Amino acid sequence: MPARRLLPSEEAVDLIALVRDLATKELAPRAAEAEESAEFPRDVFRLLGQTGILGLPYAEEHGGGGVPYEVYLQVLEELGRVWASVGVGVSVHALSCFGLVTKGTEEQKKEWLPDMLGGDLLGAYCLSEAHAGSDPAAMRTTARRDGDHYVLNGAKAWTTHGGQADFYKVMARTSDDRNGISCFLVPADTEGLVADNPERKMGLMGSTTATMVFENVRVPVERRLGEEGDGLRIALAGLDSGRLGIAAVATGLAQGALDASLAYAQQRTAFGKRIVDHQGLGFVLADMEAAVQSARAVTLHAARLRDQGLPFGREASVAKLVATDNAMKVTTDGVQVLGGVGYTRDFPLERYMREAKVMQIFEGTNQIQRMVIARSLDTSTQTGLELVR
Repeated sequence: MPARRLLPSEEAVDLIALVRDLATKELAPRAAEAEESAEFPRDVFRLLGQTGILGLPYAEEHGGGGVPYEVYLQVLEELGRVWASVGVGVSVHALSCFGLVTKGTEEQKKEWLPDMLGGDLLGAYCLSEAHAGSDPAAMRTTARRDGDHYVLNGAKAWTTHGGQADFYKVMARTSDDRNGISCFLVPADTEGLVADNPERKMGLMGSTTATMVFENVRVPVERRLGEEGDGLRIALAGLDSGRLGIAAVATGLAQGALDASLAYAQQRTAFGKRIVDHQGLGFVLADMEAAVQSARAVTLHAARLRDQGLPFGREASVAKLVATDNAMKVTTDGVQVLGGVGYTRDFPLERYMREAKVMQIFEGTNQIQRMVIARSLDTSTQTGLELVR
């Protein structure tokens, strides 16, 4: 039961149809086996790059697709519906390009963006540290100026694509001031940069996550993005968009769980009729549908604000909170709909449930989202009504 969508143009309709077809034919048949074997699907990201999907939200002049975020997030949702690891990976790649797009010089953009947005180079994002997850200003990784280079030392935890990426967007401390953090674009083959063994995770096995260790990593000054001290602002500005990416993937994951649950309920019989016709199960499926539609609505509302150039940070946190909590509920209910077989690996629902859990944790835990929302309510000066023409 594909999601019903209202899209802003015929081009957007064609794009979503293309992505849905690609996801169904190319991704879905591989997902279960790749997740079981913890295979990182690098070839899939090359394919997505060749089809233009990796660069969709960025300007065409640098090799991007120039599509509105409202459309891009629905692309992520279609990917997340069949393979959450890939949906998350595309979102992380877009986040790893954000600093260059927003703070890079024209020379930096011309040199690096075409390959980054075209899929030849896969990106990763290094912000969190083992002791500084939700509090990035407490990071200890340092970048010491040495002539025309910076020398980086430290470790970055929970790096999606760690050890697989071609470049790393890295936040490192350039002064003792709490906010004295700068942003660097570090090639993967730089001497002294190594990946620890991948984390042994509960879900998203096809998405490699590792700690990246920096041991006297020399980075040319021209690979700093923005000025010294701009790093934390770059990181936090990108996180608002990253949270929308995760909200979209979580919505897609929930849609996939609903689709699989409904298909099973339409075929399985008990007491002489399909289980979908029993009110108890029918109400569960109805709640699942309501949760998916609610997640999609709040996510697209935030995206439309972003597309209009309006503040959207609070709405991004609301979307991330609602969509990921709903994904956890929907996937848990999906296992219940299938009963005993839902608890086995012969059906995808148990995997969806495990994958949903991390959505409530990364890109800022949902407890952090509640803090962000509460603070924004306390400091809001908005009138509550804006007309967008």
